Amino acid sequence: QVQLAESGGGLVQAGGTLRLSCAASGIIFGLSDMGWYRQAPGKQRELVASITSDRNTNYADSVKGRFTISRDNAEFTVYLQMNSLKPEDTGVYYCHADGVRIDGTLSYWGQGTQVTVSS
Repeated sequence: QVQLAESGGGLVQAGGTLRLSCAASGIIFGLSDMGWYRQAPGKQRELVASITSDRNTNYADSVKGRFTISRDNAEFTVYLQMNSLKPEDTGVYYCHADGVRIDGTLSYWGQGTQVTVSS
């Protein structure tokens, strides 16, 4: 069974920092591409940042220079360091995996963690 367990969300003032974690199980983590998405109220879910198994990273233009995605393959965990947070960063943040398993690769989502940035 595949599980993606997010943690680290919360309420923070504008300009503050948060670090999100996503612990994965049930997939071959070191071979899986990982990402963070977010969904603000009334808006579609959007990609925030992604990191491939080779550690190539990609960021939404709105977070470049402020957010950093990283992974620890020994801990089966992907992180999102969020600095200089803005009210428009508010939303539910979801961990995503193109999860590699012996029987194939499928898309998996975590339950989400709320991030609220107050002005």
